[in-house]
Amino acid sequence: MSAERYRDPTAPVAERVGDLLDRMSVAEKVAQLTSIWLTLDVDTGEVAPSQTTFGGTPAWSPRQALASGVGQITRLLGSRPVDPSDGARMVNEVQRQLTEGTRLGIPAICHEECLAGAMFDGATSFPSPLNLASTWDPGLVQEMTSAIARQMRAVGATQGLAPVADVARDARWGRVEETLGEDPYLVGLLVSAYVRGLQGSEGGATGDLRTGVIATLKHFCGYSFSEGGRNFAPTHVGPRELADVFLVPFEMAVREGGALSVMNAYQEIDGQPPAASRQLLTAVLRDEWGFAGFTVADYGAIQFLQNLHKVAADSAEAAALAIHAGLDVELPNPVDYPGGIPEALDRGLLDQADVDLSVGRVLGLKFRLGLFEHPFVDVAAVPAALSRPEDAALGAEIARRSIVLLHNTGILPLVDPIPGGSAGGRGRVAVIGPNAADPLALFGNYSFENHIVSTHFADQVDAVDAPTVLDALAGRLGEDRVVHEPGCTVQGGGTEGIAVAAAAAASADLVVLVLGDRAGHFNLGTVGEGSDTAHLGLPGEQSALADAVLDAGTPTVVILLAGRPHAISGIKSRAAAVVQAWFPGSSGAGAITDVLFGDAEPTGRSPITFSAGAGTMPRFYNHKLLAMGVPRQADFEPVFPFGHGLSYTTFEYSDLGVTPAEVPADGEFSVSCTVANTGDRPGDEVVQLYLHDRLASVTRPVMELKGFARAAIEPGASARITFTVPADLLSFSGPDLRRRVEPGRFSVLVGASAEDIRLAGRLDVVGEVRVVGSGRRLTSTSVVSPEPG
Repeated sequence: MSAERYRDPTAPVAERVGDLLDRMSVAEKVAQLTSIWLTLDVDTGEVAPSQTTFGGTPAWSPRQALASGVGQITRLLGSRPVDPSDGARMVNEVQRQLTEGTRLGIPAICHEECLAGAMFDGATSFPSPLNLASTWDPGLVQEMTSAIARQMRAVGATQGLAPVADVARDARWGRVEETLGEDPYLVGLLVSAYVRGLQGSEGGATGDLRTGVIATLKHFCGYSFSEGGRNFAPTHVGPRELADVFLVPFEMAVREGGALSVMNAYQEIDGQPPAASRQLLTAVLRDEWGFAGFTVADYGAIQFLQNLHKVAADSAEAAALAIHAGLDVELPNPVDYPGGIPEALDRGLLDQADVDLSVGRVLGLKFRLGLFEHPFVDVAAVPAALSRPEDAALGAEIARRSIVLLHNTGILPLVDPIPGGSAGGRGRVAVIGPNAADPLALFGNYSFENHIVSTHFADQVDAVDAPTVLDALAGRLGEDRVVHEPGCTVQGGGTEGIAVAAAAAASADLVVLVLGDRAGHFNLGTVGEGSDTAHLGLPGEQSALADAVLDAGTPTVVILLAGRPHAISGIKSRAAAVVQAWFPGSSGAGAITDVLFGDAEPTGRSPITFSAGAGTMPRFYNHKLLAMGVPRQADFEPVFPFGHGLSYTTFEYSDLGVTPAEVPADGEFSVSCTVANTGDRPGDEVVQLYLHDRLASVTRPVMELKGFARAAIEPGASARITFTVPADLLSFSGPDLRRRVEPGRFSVLVGASAEDIRLAGRLDVVGEVRVVGSGRRLTSTSVVSPEPG
């Protein structure tokens, strides 16, 4: 060809892709299906192969690796503390080498982690996914990820390795803290909002991505239900449960959110790793759902087919398995894949058309991102893009609205002066616990603070700048009224401090006991990737510390900075209040204090069940009828149920309406009720709609969430909440595994949690069994209408 059609920005993307494919050698095509992990040498300013990699220290130079181009650059800014302006210059230099120093001038996609904020120095650290889920507010999630996209684009990052669409089933699993909870519908709505914010309002399946960032759904699929809650362990789940629970959020994020990248899961399902599953990566994802993007390997997953799963004899077989399945791009570094593809072609394990299909997907998104026209970023604009006060304010708002008041005997909200005879009659407060004065306790595993600084650059931990709970309380009450004792450490040790802490508690008028987790991966923390547990008690000696402090008899408010729902029934029975704050991010301590003193209402609702302990695992609200055992096991009852969260006011529900009472299998129906604020403070109620299929052709859960609405109601006022639900949401995989809506009777349940049902009615579905396809409606809608006073 003479004219370089692929360089014409006015040409259709498909034509640009076809033209470029025709010009590429095998080596150049293979390069587009790989990534290279580079880091900045802060002393020389040069890029070098990352030492944080898979397969040992790379035996190549960056220039050698970039000679034929490359599909992606791995975490240029997110592998070590790097000034973001220096990082942006590094991105520009790499893109310059690619666009000016290679034959075809193909720029790279630079990916970064962004689970709770872009994971590089200078970016905003937002609250963790469990905090996001506790807000029950998709709009707030979308607002956050729009800010993340702006910050990532400012430094040249164009793909984010988030959100996590896994449905939490077992609290022992360390990555529960990365999830959005245990309900597939709630997870699906939130990940769809996450995707829309990250990719931009126009960045769906076919839209404009020039200001957006590609979202990556992970981990596809079933990863969160691993054997014993152990990372990488097999998943024991049948095709019906896989379809009706674990695939649902991914489908919602693809079809409703327009997600453009999907990352495979590491584990196996019934003997097959997802990285080698054509059923998952092609038949379901592309053929059934219409996914239009590319897939990427979770780090090292293609070589794991050979090295860990033992389903491939060598790199050529591993490459062929992955590409045939529909897995396009190897991350994070060139190990065996670049050589495996050509060998697979030579041996007839792959056809050139197979490779071209994957390469075309990659190139298509590079064109849509505008990388060919705008490969460089404006380095001078980086500081202004990252240091906006509104981002910090948004993080604080999410933190405030995510805090869950699990238990309250009436001590909260606190009134100052604190009642007591010490501190001049104003009351002295003992702030106790290993998480009270530790800024790292505010962040999850996939934060810059805990994934990079604390685990790889411990000498720079003091540079983590976030007020602690101790700082916030001392600032509120005055340092002269606050005494602090850690008592012990999170990961064990320091038991000699328990007696000192108990003495401090006995001499105080109020105790704020701050307990929980320290996030870190691969057992560097108590929760996080590869930091799984065999029990659900508080880590280390914290249970002993809690007992000693509570024995002192001083009114005690327990604050949990944690990444999983711990077994805390003993604390619940003795503490004056229990507050679950998860990992609330940089502004989390101030948000906690605002809620404690009533400057903000506790409006969070738990997206996950708190169980009695590890012996009840797996535990989730939407279980089957016989999951409780015969006879029923008392310990199976939740300590705090899914959807639970107390308020500083009270709400009454009334006047349930279900219309029509009979609905055809292809119709829709409305559920409405009135909620009144009967207390003396304003508050938000999260009204939850559950349905239960009373009789079906296969066993069905005891209840399933099918809608929710957050209603802000003033004292003495009321609101009418109306849900509109398509009958498609009543569908499930039938005996033949085809999704169907069956005629029958359903219980309609409206309440404040899965265990706090305030109103109950019924709905009859009439007509014949209806088989629904992949185009079924996936969501309900809700309207909150204030009622006249």
